[in-house]
This record gives sequence, structure tokens and C-alpha cells, in this order.
Amino acid sequence: MGSGRRCSAGAALLLLLLQGQVRAAGLLLPDVDECAQGTDDCHPDAICQNIPKLYKCTCKVGYSGEGKTCEDIDECDNDFNGGCVHECFNIPGNYRCTCYDGFILAHDGHNCLDTDECMFNNGGCQHLCVNTMGSYECHCKAGFFLSDNQHTCIHHSEDGMSCMNKEHGCAHICREAPKGGVACECRPGFELARNKMDCILTCNHGNGGCQHTCEDADDGPICGCHPKYIVHLDGKTCLEREEVVAEISESNATAGADVDKRVKRRLIMETCAVNNGGCDRTCKDTSTGVHCSCPIGFTLQFDGKTCKDIDECQASNGGCDHFCKNTVGSFDCSCKKGFKLLTDEKSCQDIDECSFERTCDHTCINHPGSFECSCNKGYTLYGFTHCGDINECSINNGGCQKTCVNTPGDYECQCHSSHKLHWNKKDCVEIEGSMPDDISPKVLLSCIKSDGSDRCILNCPSEVHLISGMQDAYTLTCGSSSQLKKKQQNTNESTCLDTSTIKTSVTFKFNEGKCSLKKTEMFREGLQQILPDNHNSVMESFYYVNLKCSSGKQVLGAISRPMTTKEMFITVDFELETNQKEVTDTCDLSCARKRTEKRLRKTIRTLRKAINREQFHVCLSGMDHEVAEKSPKLLNLQEFCGMGQIHVDNRCASCSVGTYYDGEQELCVLCPNGTYQDEEGQITCEPCPSPQNPGNQKFAGARDISECGGQCSLGEYSSDGFKPCLPCPFGTYQPEPGRTSCFPCGGGLTTKYSSASMFQDCETKVQCSPGHFYNTTTHRCIRCTVGTYQPEFGQNYCISCPGNTTTDFDGSTNITQCKNRHCAGELGDFTGYIESPNYPGNYPANTECTWIINPPPKRRILIVVPEIFLPIEDECGDYLVMRKSSSSNSVTTYETCQTYERPIAFTSRSKKLWIQFKSNEGNSAKGFQVPYVTYDEDYQELIEDIVWDGRLYASENHQEILKDKKLIKALFDVLAHPQNYFKYTAQESREMFPRSFIRLLRSKVSRFLRPYK
Repeated sequence: MGSGRRCSAGAALLLLLLQGQVRAAGLLLPDVDECAQGTDDCHPDAICQNIPKLYKCTCKVGYSGEGKTCEDIDECDNDFNGGCVHECFNIPGNYRCTCYDGFILAHDGHNCLDTDECMFNNGGCQHLCVNTMGSYECHCKAGFFLSDNQHTCIHHSEDGMSCMNKEHGCAHICREAPKGGVACECRPGFELARNKMDCILTCNHGNGGCQHTCEDADDGPICGCHPKYIVHLDGKTCLEREEVVAEISESNATAGADVDKRVKRRLIMETCAVNNGGCDRTCKDTSTGVHCSCPIGFTLQFDGKTCKDIDECQASNGGCDHFCKNTVGSFDCSCKKGFKLLTDEKSCQDIDECSFERTCDHTCINHPGSFECSCNKGYTLYGFTHCGDINECSINNGGCQKTCVNTPGDYECQCHSSHKLHWNKKDCVEIEGSMPDDISPKVLLSCIKSDGSDRCILNCPSEVHLISGMQDAYTLTCGSSSQLKKKQQNTNESTCLDTSTIKTSVTFKFNEGKCSLKKTEMFREGLQQILPDNHNSVMESFYYVNLKCSSGKQVLGAISRPMTTKEMFITVDFELETNQKEVTDTCDLSCARKRTEKRLRKTIRTLRKAINREQFHVCLSGMDHEVAEKSPKLLNLQEFCGMGQIHVDNRCASCSVGTYYDGEQELCVLCPNGTYQDEEGQITCEPCPSPQNPGNQKFAGARDISECGGQCSLGEYSSDGFKPCLPCPFGTYQPEPGRTSCFPCGGGLTTKYSSASMFQDCETKVQCSPGHFYNTTTHRCIRCTVGTYQPEFGQNYCISCPGNTTTDFDGSTNITQCKNRHCAGELGDFTGYIESPNYPGNYPANTECTWIINPPPKRRILIVVPEIFLPIEDECGDYLVMRKSSSSNSVTTYETCQTYERPIAFTSRSKKLWIQFKSNEGNSAKGFQVPYVTYDEDYQELIEDIVWDGRLYASENHQEILKDKKLIKALFDVLAHPQNYFKYTAQESREMFPRSFIRLLRSKVSRFLRPYK
């Protein structure tokens, strides 16, 4: 006993010692990593650091706070502008410096250095390019002078005072005056001097030649520097203060001695022969002395000498509909986005974007100044204009009790072989009897020979769907195809189903006719006499019939005149099952199938005779309709609309949900009590399901099956889906009406109350944020995988992205994060376009696209970039490059990694183009859609003359032309084949393009083509 106690005591002591060691080692009570489990309460912009028994929250760099609350630091909000010499943009957790046009960000990410535009394609200059701070200038060789576009050089003329004479005196742009002589203008960013010839630089052009800051003064820009810098002796560039040397004092002395040499000394004379009589513009000698006058757009001042520009925009907005911008001696009208300027150059008209090709995948709705895309039923919008199939099965299994199968534009719930689909098309109920409803015949074709002719009627009691085409074309489906039934069978059953299923298609062709699906009187008396043993009658049952009627080429006259049609086609697809009752000991399934096929061929021959004699009708929901007219009559306005549509305000409108088109009244009529219609443009209504307890109220105009009345509400259920109903018990929920069961929360979870109607009513252990779903097995929030998203809190599923789209990363919270990664575009020999993936939605991250434009022999490439949107980054993360080949050393035509909303047109520097677009894993943007055209290389001189002309981009109206898809198409027609210009010289061209644009092209094209006319 004693030794036993000692042994026990020793064992206990040993265990105690071991326990202490284990505890000391931290193994007995392992530390919980709250950071890894996501149970910490650190701010999203904080870093969670696990420590023994605790955790620590620390705000990320660029944020301030104690870790559980973090706020972004605005680095730009200080006297030093975040250290940026030009512009500073605050971003979450950081900031970014950007530079004005004409500058590039230095390697330190703060200073801005001048961009040498002359290094790229000689700045577009024909002869010499001279770089300046923030800009550049083109110069010409001896014997030439700079043209109005400030890029090309032309020979000067010695004759007269005109803009073709080098001595015209204009510093920038020379215009021929209405009464002879010249009028000078300045490029954007310059102001006309008092002498009306020189141009004074302003801060709007190249930052006024200043490296850092610019301030306009009467005598020109005054440059300044960031506080960390000081102005150089040249008065433009900036040096860091430690680099400044003793020349500052010399600079001050030089600056003090500098005088304004551009101040004009006025000499008052009494004749126009001396100093133009002191007049700014026109001078005329009179008996009383000189008389000064000003051109249109200027007014004479009180001194009788000086001309001052008239600001036409001050009076009634210059007559402009939208915007008015004053210019020297004139003014320009421009329009809001989504509008275009009319030929009077004052009025604005809405641009009908829906008239463009490829605007929307499905339906386009034009609005003043904008447009809206919508998708067909079963599809959803992504990328603003594209439509993708909705995977309803990813949304709570489509609400299906068992199996959900997604199909393009729709989905279908399926049951096991021992069950059938409930009327709500979601639940599964046990099969009663030998012939379940889901495989019983639904469509009946009956024919009889009476008075020597065959008459047939196709009876579609339910599951009727109409797809209306243009005017007199339509597709009608009755019943349901067995295509999806195969998916719910096992392999052996599927083989059996393939053997027993018979499918056939037959087409009936007519030399003339018109598809017409209208109510008509029917010959039911004869059809009611059809008996199975009647040799003069035919009766066949089908599971599925698809009838398509289409007319061929048409010649349309006025509305009051008849329509002539050619070649009408009626195509019917039949699907039926082999009669299993014919399978006997002497006739197996193959034998029975041959008998059914033989009977079907006889039925089709009879149907052909009936159709040829216009004796084929369709019974839809108890109402008879004719299928087609072989001899079309005079048309009224209504007959110009498709099936299921009415004529309203000179347009065709589909009958809305809850209504159907009544051919007799030619109106959209509410679905009668006991029926519903959940689609637009239908000609019948579907019958409501019948409850086990009759007498429940139905309502007219039911828009879906849930409005039929008498059904269980959300959070309720019953054996047939109709009242009386039971509340969903605790731990279950039901988000839809008319259901026979409730969904369990799962994972042993209960609900806050009975009659729960959504998963959010389940008492989960954590609340999941958008981009996550609740896992009922682990009771944790899981990030949505790539290709899925979840915009709501507390859901137990993630939604699949539509169509062929996917997300860049996991944890997506919105459908806008679903993007198509396909590199889009059409590459043709004469015209085409390239397009960033998912355009006009944001392109995906980590994508790479390559296009090759290889025109036919003796053709060159013209590119127009209307606008391009790329994220602002210190380094070129996303870029678009165009060059001769994939080699980085090959001739480059175009390269950018920045956003440019101003259009640019240019010719390829090589005969073919290799184009690449790459995006990194960072930010995304809208991207681009870039059209191109190939043209005969004989026109190279003309094309370059047009695209390098500064006037092509000088006004906002010209810029909008290069963004207007309809106008760019017409412009390409001229650029590709200049002789086509003459078909646009009449009223058509005047309605499309502003007069200034027509004038720009007319002189160039006419002069170039004059030898060919």
C-alpha cells in the first residue's frame, strides 16, 4: 500500500513537473492567432501583428491612428504641396505628383523636367524642330516659311501682300482678310499683341515657358519656383537652393535692366501713308484727316485709333445653344458632351449613339446627351454596353430544391427520376401514376380530310413562347425540349432516351407570302370528328414543337401601297417519343421507333398539303391563329409591327408583361383572371397553376406566376404552394412565394424567428462583409473566388460573373469588377479598329494584347486615337505601343502610358504595324477604342498634309469630329479614297461637318485631285 502510494505520488509529481514544462513551453495552452483567423478588430488600413495571448494593430504607412481607427494622411495639404512642383494628388495611404503637358516627372517623383518633343518624330515639324521649356517650335529652312499649322513649311511668294508671302508679318497664323490683305491670329495659349501681328505667350501654352510656376502679366509670363528651388538666371528654369551660386546678384542686375521692347510708341500723323495714320487696322484718308476702322469682331475705341476685340459671348451667349468661347476677332460655339454642332455652328443636336455600330450588345436606348444599354431577359449588363448570360444557378442554386442547370439566357430546375417538377418550376414532388407530367405529351397536331382538302391545327395548351422578328417574321415554341432531360438521367437511361426520342425538321417554301399570326375563325366542327380509327384523320402528340416563319427579300412601297414579298419559309422542328405501348415480344424498341417514324412522315405529308392550301392553324390558349398568308393583302400601319407589338406614336412597342396582343382588337389586353404573362411581346397568357383548395382569388394582368394569387408568401410553405400555409420553422427560411418547403440554414444554425424569408435571418456566428460568403461548415467568412462576387452583407453564396467575364482578384464586391479579358477588335484590309478588353468598361489587370495590321500592297496606315484612358502612375505600368515589329529597337509610331482626352491622328511610320497593350496588376481604366484606315500610298502627301494641319485639332468642334463614330466613318471614306470626297460636297456633307472643317478639307483635296477631275 505504502509503496503504491509513493508510486502514485511520484507519478503525480512527475506529471506536475511535466505539466509545468509543457505550460512553460506554451504547448499546453496554444496561443490563438486572431490575425490569421480574422477575429481581430484592426482597421482595414491597419496591420495586425500576433503576439502571445494578444495581438497588436498598427496603421499602415500613410495613415494615422492607434490601429483600430486609421485615417488617411493628406500629404498634399501643406505649404510645400507635398514636395510636388506642379500638381499633387492625394490617394489613400499615399500621394502622387503629376506634371503639366510638355513636362515629365523626374526620377525623384517630385520635380518636373521639360519633355524634348523634338526627340519624337521631330515634333511633327517638316524642317527644323527647336525645343523650348514646356513646348517646342518648328522652324523652316531658307526660302520657306511656316504654314498656319505651325508644322509644315511652304515656298514663299514675292507677289502682293497675302498669307502666301513670307513677309505677311504674322507671328503665327495668317488669314486672308475679306477685303484683301491679311489678318493675324495666334495659336492656342497665346494672345494677339496690340500691333495685331505679334503673339504674346501666356501660361496656357507650355506653362508659359516656366519650369515650375507661371503667372500671367501684361508683358508676358512671370516664372516662379517651388519653395525648395530658386529661379535661374534665365528666368525660367529652377535650381535647388544648394546649387545656387553667386550669379544671383548678377541676375538681379540683368533683370532690372531688362525693359519691355514690345511697348509700341504711337506717332500721331495726319496721313495713312505714315505709320498707317496711327490706326491699329484699316486707315482711310478723308478731307477731315485719317479715318480708322476695324474688321468684323473688333470695335474702335474712344481714341479713334485702337481696335479692341468684341466679346460676343457677353450678349445672349453669342447665340450659342450651349457654350460660347470668345476668340480674337470672333467666337466659337461648342456643345455639351453627347451633342454635336449643326451647320449654323451655333445650334446643338443630340447625337444618337444608338445609330452607331456596336454601341450595345442587345438594346440601345438613346437619351439627350447620352444613351443607355439594356439586356434581354436572362442576361445582365457589364462593361456598360455588353450583355452576359446570368448564371442563376450560382445565386442560391437558382432557388431549385434539387439540381439547377444554367442555359444561355435562362436556367432549369431538375429532379431525380422518382420525382417531377412542381408547377413553381423549383420544387420536386413525388410522381403519382405511370405517366409523370414532365414527360407527358403537351402538343397535339390534328388533321382531317374534309371536302377533298386537308385541314390541320396545332394545339399548344401551355408553355407557349413567342419571339417576334422584324415585321412579319416570328418563332413560336410549344412544350419543352428533351435536350435537358438527358442531363438528369444516368448513362444507361440517357442511352435509352436517345434511342426513344425522335427529332425531325421540315421546311415549307413558298414563292410569295407573308408570315401572319392572327386570330381567325376556325373549322372546329370537322376536327372534333377525328377518331383514332378514322382513316381520313391524323393525330400525333409531341413533347416539343418549334415553328419559325420568315419572309425573304421585300420591296416596300408607301404605307398605303401593298408590300411585295418573295420566298416565304415555314420551318417546323418536331420532337416526340417512341410509343412504348407498341413495344411487344415481336416488336422491340427499334421496331416501334420505325413505326413511329413512318407515322410521322405521313403526318408531315398531310401537313404540307394543308399549308399549301392555307389550311394550317395554331390553337394558343384556346384561341385559333392563322400561321401565314400566301397572298398578302394591303397593309395597315399595325402590320408593319412585329408579332406581339402595337403601333404607338409612329413606332412599334411590345405588349408589356401582364398583357398579350389581341389580333382582333389590335390592342394589348390584360391577361384574364387565372392567367399570367412574364414576358413582353406575347400573344397569349399562360394558365395559372390550380391549387388543391379551389376558390383562391386570381387577378387580371398578372405579371408572373407569383401574382396568380392564393400562394404562400415569403417565409411560408405548403404541400402544393397554395394557402393555407405554414410558417418556415426555426432554422429554415424561404425567399420565394408558392413553395412546398423551406431551405435549412445549415451548420446547426437557427433563425431569429419563424417565417424567416432570407439567409440573413439565420443567426450566424460572424457577419460577412461584401466580397465574402458564410461557410456553414467552418462558420467562417470566405472570400469570393476569382470569377465571382457578392455585393451584400451576410450572404451564403457568391454570384458567378456573367458570360465570359471574370474578376482580377478574389473578394470582388460588384458586377463592375467582372471583366472580359478578350482582346477585342476587327482587323480589315481597308478599315478596322482595336479595342482594349472589356471596353468601354475598365480593362482587366495583368492582361496583354497584340494586334498586327498588315495592309495590302501599296497601302499605308492612318490611325486615329479619339481618346485614351490609362491610370496615372509614376512609372509606365500600363501602356499602348505601335511600332514596326515586336523588337523594341524597331521604328516606333506611337507610344503612351498616360490619359489623353484630346484626339490625335497620325500615319504609320512603317508599312505594317505591330501593336501591343499591356496592363499591370495595379489600377485599371477605361482604355481605348482606336479605329484605323488604310489608304493608297499615292495619297501619302495629301493624308499627311491633312493630319499634320494644326487646324484639324484647333477647335473643340474639330476634336469632337474625331470622336464621333459616324463622322469618323465618313471621314475615313474620304481619307481612304479621296475621290469619294466629291460625293460629300452637296447637302449631305454640309449636314455632317462644320463649315470650317469642310473648308479645311476642300482646299487640300481639290488641289490634290485637280489633275484627276
